[in-house]
Amino acid sequence: MAVVDDVLSLPGMPAHPVVAGTEQLALLGQPQPIRIPERLWRSWLDDPSVVARFVAKCYRREANRCTAWLGSVSSTGHGSFRAASLPGASRRGTVPAHLFAYQLEYGVIPRLGWSGTDDAVLCHQCDFAGCVNPRHMRLGTNAVNRSEYHLRRRNLASPLADVRGQAGRTRAIATAIRNGLASGDNADSIEQRIRSAEAAGLPLTLW
Repeated sequence: MAVVDDVLSLPGMPAHPVVAGTEQLALLGQPQPIRIPERLWRSWLDDPSVVARFVAKCYRREANRCTAWLGSVSSTGHGSFRAASLPGASRRGTVPAHLFAYQLEYGVIPRLGWSGTDDAVLCHQCDFAGCVNPRHMRLGTNAVNRSEYHLRRRNLASPLADVRGQAGRTRAIATAIRNGLASGDNADSIEQRIRSAEAAGLPLTLW
């Protein structure tokens, strides 16, 4: 990955210079998105204690499978991570877990979540909203993300077709993993629990 003037060239997007005062729109919190300054993101991503709390809520699996989020879940099925408790607007220090994971791996994304057609949004290629494996994500645009969503959700084997909804799927998989860990299961047994939790929400299993 190229580094130009101390700025990471992010996968899927052209290189951007760091602009003073760059902000992102956080999708969690108020009905109106909250802007998070780049310097604040960097302070969280560079803080070992914040990163340790984040990693403790991730269940990593072998063979580059989805990394499951075990913490709080938003209504969209994405993980919700409290990076900090800040004064002011409700949940201002709470951010999407997959966004934290991606930026921890690749660096802060300029102008993420703004409304311009060319501004970046983070897209799951695995279609599992509860995944925080940065290698399963790429940067795209709102238009591309919506188009891919509507196309792939027609596939009955896709996570997007889960009858429990994305939040229900994320919670079911996290519960399966936590139960396995509490029982002292090995990795193979936990994988079986995950597969069962995934299959339980697929439309074809209802017939």
